[in-house]
Amino acid sequence: MNKTLYFTIYFQKYAIELMAGIYLHIPFCKQACNYCNFYFSTSLHFKEAFVERILEEIPARKNYLSNQTIESIYFGGGTPSILEAHTIEEILNVINKHYILDSVPEITLEANPDDLSKVKLKDLRKSGINRLSIGTQSFQDRDLQFMRRAHNAQEALNSIQSAQDIGLDNISIDLIYGTPTLSKQAWEDNLNTAADLQVQHLSCYALTVEEGTALFHQIRKGQVAKVNDKLAAENFKMLRSWAKDLNWDHYEISNLCKNEKISKHNTSYWKGEWYLGLGPGAHSFNGKSRQWNKPNLKGYIDKKANQIEIEHLSLQDQYNEYIMTGLRTKWGISTEQIENVFPNFYPTFESKLKDLDTEMFNQEESIITLSEEGLFYADGIAAHFFEINEETKR
Repeated sequence: MNKTLYFTIYFQKYAIELMAGIYLHIPFCKQACNYCNFYFSTSLHFKEAFVERILEEIPARKNYLSNQTIESIYFGGGTPSILEAHTIEEILNVINKHYILDSVPEITLEANPDDLSKVKLKDLRKSGINRLSIGTQSFQDRDLQFMRRAHNAQEALNSIQSAQDIGLDNISIDLIYGTPTLSKQAWEDNLNTAADLQVQHLSCYALTVEEGTALFHQIRKGQVAKVNDKLAAENFKMLRSWAKDLNWDHYEISNLCKNEKISKHNTSYWKGEWYLGLGPGAHSFNGKSRQWNKPNLKGYIDKKANQIEIEHLSLQDQYNEYIMTGLRTKWGISTEQIENVFPNFYPTFESKLKDLDTEMFNQEESIITLSEEGLFYADGIAAHFFEINEETKR
């Protein structure tokens, strides 16, 4: 079957409307957190020039999404809440002028608690922001100091309550577990505080040590303890149990929601939908290729040549990504889709599925999802299915 025809049938069958997203990378931070490996600058010297440049890039890249409807717009970073609300409104106006937007697109702003005064929050809501992703990370001051966050626990609480006071009803907060300063009781307290605050969404990440970060060098020098993987696993088990007890929808390994308030934007990544990335270091995806602006603020502003890099995805790459992203979610992967879209890989997939411990996954008709036990080993299970010899599959 023709792949394009199959995808059309598949999406109609499962009532999935083809949508796209726009991601804007705002590369400015007040200070560097010790664990962060995203592209950012602590200097605001080029902020105005950056805004001028991204306002030019928005219309220049409009053909990338082939007139697909924009379901989500996501301001990430960095710290997008550093931008003034009128600047965010200006950016949204330009997007609205050049792209086809859904009737009520999800428009998310990542924000640090210390940026969210009530005045700022009111202005952000007027600008068009209808979803906040607040970088809380913890409600424990000891934890926040370890991570070199710019806010304290009280500011974290105040920012969430202030956002609710001005009428925002789609609030996500980030929490990090597995830090050496976080006890099991403190992690449980963090989760219960989030529940008590009645936020709609949680993004919970295990602390990871990325090479080149301040945390990496601190550990190498013996200044702080190594990350305890066993503790992180125990924290994850606590998260799963807590979510089940309080009826949170743990729809992706790191993401949970109440009242069906999934992150439309991040879900588009896991479902393989198209997205356009704007700003230095931002990635774009159109199903068959991935491209990104080089993480170079000065080069981006100066519009230097060769600032965009492109990676064309082979059928093997597309298959591996489908497996990797799908197994992270409650929607899982479809054997029917693998057989029709990746027929050359299907026999090997079937064979590897038989080799996998049945306690690691669940299968209902053509849909395979990871079990409670399997979620702990998601990366390893995905790697188990990966194809690594493309030449024999062409």
